[in-house]
Amino acid sequence: MQEQIIQQGAEAILIKKGEELIKRRVKKGYRISELDEKLRKSRTRKEFKLLEKARNLIDVPSVKKVSDKEMEIDMEFIEGEKLSDNLDNLENWRGVCLQIGENIAKLHDAGIIHGDLTTSNMIWKEQGKKVYFIDFGLGFFSDRVEDKAVDLHLIKEALEAKHFKNFENYFKTILQGYKISKNYKEILRRLERVERRGRYKEQY
Repeated sequence: MQEQIIQQGAEAILIKKGEELIKRRVKKGYRISELDEKLRKSRTRKEFKLLEKARNLIDVPSVKKVSDKEMEIDMEFIEGEKLSDNLDNLENWRGVCLQIGENIAKLHDAGIIHGDLTTSNMIWKEQGKKVYFIDFGLGFFSDRVEDKAVDLHLIKEALEAKHFKNFENYFKTILQGYKISKNYKEILRRLERVERRGRYKEQY
């Protein structure tokens, strides 16, 4: 079956093969070989564990196979549109943003930090009206309020950068969806502190 490279990043190559997506972590020539192998193996395993746990909570690609030898995760290829490309064109953006907020809350309540919350890492599937979260490569497990607040700060910054005309409405609606989180108020208070720190750094 033909393989097609659809994205080549600093950490991994994404290959489409039929209805599957292969994420292959690439070697880093500047790292000691043994250390490089250890890091790639641990990151591959961690991403697999995050996807497996997240799959019981929200819509994410299902994992078909994991290979320590090839440093690969074979997963379902999600047919749809990246939200970064079409969120601004969706009439039902409120429902989409509510779903995003609910998804983040479900992950956080389960101790999952995505680590790279941007609309480029979300796919809108018109059939079923679902938002899929993808690319947990920077994710980790944590119950710290700080980590959850930083995750929210990341999506806010990403919205402002990519969807600046309507980002305030998008983020406000995402927070409405996020209200289902058991620690909503505490995390929102910490988010305010995270944002104040960011503004302070910008001044100096």
